[in-house]
Amino acid sequence: MKKHLPNIITLANLMTGCVGIVYALSGNLVYAAYAIWLAAIFDFFDGFTARLLQVSSPIGKELDSLADMVTFGALPAFMLFKLANAANHELLNVNYITFSLALFSALRLAKFNIDNRQSTSFIGLPTPAAAFFVSGMPFWVNRYPELGQWQFIIVVALVLSLLLVSPIKMLALKFKDYSITNNWQKYLLLLLSIILIALLYARSLPIIISIYLLISLFSLRTK
Repeated sequence: MKKHLPNIITLANLMTGCVGIVYALSGNLVYAAYAIWLAAIFDFFDGFTARLLQVSSPIGKELDSLADMVTFGALPAFMLFKLANAANHELLNVNYITFSLALFSALRLAKFNIDNRQSTSFIGLPTPAAAFFVSGMPFWVNRYPELGQWQFIIVVALVLSLLLVSPIKMLALKFKDYSITNNWQKYLLLLLSIILIALLYARSLPIIISIYLLISLFSLRTK
């Protein structure tokens, strides 16, 4: 049972993503956002549990990517589609561009699995970061409906898609030590995130991911 526990948690991540897609299709984007956040917790604890119990396996790695594809790729793409469709019923075919996020998420995850250069930093935007950005958008649109313009939603989908497969090095919140000198970027990001979450709740997420991008751009070299 011990060796199967991390995979069970990964499957909980996948199940949460499936439920989130149901919420997104029904138009309940707030609950779809909650599904992304819950899935992220499962995504953290499956790896944590595998390391703790020393039961890491190749199938666990592959299963994790498959679950992430649904939760952090397909689910946010469906959310963007519903946001765009709410503002643009006449040009429905144009709204399908938002599914570029799912396509490029699949490519990003496939590249990550065969790339051994991403142990201390990421190359390209991680799929959970893109999903977190999208999960905050319904809260902004609910507060400021003018941000729900379909053109803006499509631009967001395309920009996130390109960032997923970009050659830009991104911070990974992994600590070899806890010194401020070696980790000031991570501590700065965590501090700003705490402040923004306290002030803006879910609306903070797109801002936090934007700050994450800026810190990564200015503190890490690009390839």
